[in-house]
Amino acid sequence: MAILFISMFAADSFEQGNTIWQHLTSLFLHLIPTFILTALLIIAWKWENLGGLLFIFIGMASNPFIFMLNHNRNHFSIGQSIGIIALINLPFVIIGILFIISHYMLKKNISSSLSKTL
Repeated sequence: MAILFISMFAADSFEQGNTIWQHLTSLFLHLIPTFILTALLIIAWKWENLGGLLFIFIGMASNPFIFMLNHNRNHFSIGQSIGIIALINLPFVIIGILFIISHYMLKKNISSSLSKTL
């Protein structure tokens, strides 16, 4: 759901007076974060621990960029900028934590089932 939310920002790419190729190029450029996050999701499904760490890193590393964009360029207050950061990045940090928890729960279940069979 968080990746779909980020994809909604691609709607900004459509401007009046552009050709179809300009629209498609702009749309593709706006969807690059979606493609990257989808690749991270596939990695997280295969390797939960690594994927969880990557999601947490993405959620935390983009905080300064989003803060500076909203606070300096758009002249939002500090509170508004922090709220926007929480709205955009907090889901990715939570997803990363859940992938890591799932990794350790699966690892614990596998080791307990192996000890029961022996």
